[in-house]
Amino acid sequence: MDTPDAPATKADLARVRDELKTDVAQLRDELVEHMNENETHLLKAFSTFAESNRLRLKDAENNEAALRRRVGVIEDRLFEVEKRLIMPPAS
Repeated sequence: MDTPDAPATKADLARVRDELKTDVAQLRDELVEHMNENETHLLKAFSTFAESNRLRLKDAENNEAALRRRVGVIEDRLFEVEKRLIMPPAS
C-alpha cells in the first residue's frame, strides 16, 4: 500500500493480519500477567485478613474460657452459701 487510495493486495492483508495476531497475542500475555499480579495481591490481602480474624477469634475464645472459670468460681461459692442456709452448722 503505497498510497492511501491504492487497493490492498493479498500480501498487504496478510501482513496486517500477522500484525494483528502479534498485537493480540502480546495483549493476551499482558492481560494474563496483570491477572496473575491481581490474584497475588488478593491472596495476600485475604491472608492478612484471615490472620487478623484468627487472632481475634483466639482472643474471644480466651476471654470466654476466663469468663467460664469466673462463673464456675461464683457457682461454687453460691453452692457453699446455699448449703449453709439449708443445713446450718450444728452448735
